[in-house]
Amino acid sequence: MLDAQNGDWWFCLRHNEVEHGKGCPNSRRLGPYPDQATAAQALDIAAERNEAWDEEDEKEER
Repeated sequence: MLDAQNGDWWFCLRHNEVEHGKGCPNSRRLGPYPDQATAAQALDIAAERNEAWDEEDEKEER
C-alpha cells in the first residue's frame, strides 16, 4: 500500500474535494493520483471503470 504522506493527490469522498498528501483516512478517499487535475476527475474515472467492468461481466456471462 502506498504511504499517504508521500505527496500523492487524492479525492476525499467525505468532503468531495481534492487533497494533497496526508488528509482524511484512505478508506474515505479515492487515489492516489499523480496530479491535482487527475484527482479532481476521480469520480468520473471511477464511473468509467465501473462501466467497463460491467460490460466485461456481461461479455463473460454470454
